This record gives sequence, structure tokens and C-alpha cells, in this order.
Amino acid sequence: MIVVDLPLDRDFDIRSQAAQRFWRALEQRPLGPSPRALPIQTRHRLILALRAADGWLEGNSYRKVAQGLFGALRMPDRGWKTSDLRSRIIRLVKMGLRLVRGGYRALLRHKRKDKYDEL
Repeated sequence: MIVVDLPLDRDFDIRSQAAQRFWRALEQRPLGPSPRALPIQTRHRLILALRAADGWLEGNSYRKVAQGLFGALRMPDRGWKTSDLRSRIIRLVKMGLRLVRGGYRALLRHKRKDKYDEL
């Protein structure tokens, strides 16, 4: 017999869901969806950010990173300095660097508002 000890704190709900998923795994039953799964669009943006940061840290210019991520066809022939794609790449690189430098921990604890936040 396995016993799970769950503290009655603000994370009780998520802990009990995790314990239930653990029990299902032990019983070789389908786990069901993760209660804290990130939306697809968020996951896609995080992946792009990490790839952009990797490319930039390898010494590539923002333009080369954009070519690698989005292809040469999306690159503007003129006006790269004022291009929306350039601004997007810069934001992605900054986000990727924040994740690499420890920001990934924020993904483990979603921001949520509950009754305990007001105490």
C-alpha cells in the first residue's frame, strides 16, 4: 500500500490532482490531461524563444536567426531595421535568454489568483 501525504495549503488542489494521476499511473490507467499543461500557442512561443536564443548565442545575427526560424521567403528584401519580423526576433531572443537564465522556473508555478492571494 502506498500512502500520499498532502498538506492543506494553497496548492492542495493541484497536489491532489497530481496524486490522482500518480495513482492512475500505478494502476496502468490513462492519465488524462495534465492540469497544468500550457496552451499550445504558449508552448510554441517558448520553443521559438529557446531556438532564437540558441541561434543568437551561437553568434548569429538577428537576421540569420530569423532566416533559420522562419525561412528566407519571409525575410523582407528592404527595410530589415524597421521590419516587424526583426522586432519579433529580438523579443524572442530576450525571452529565450530569460528562460535560460532561470525564468523557466516560473513555468512550474502558473500565476493564478485565488482566495489566499488577498490574505
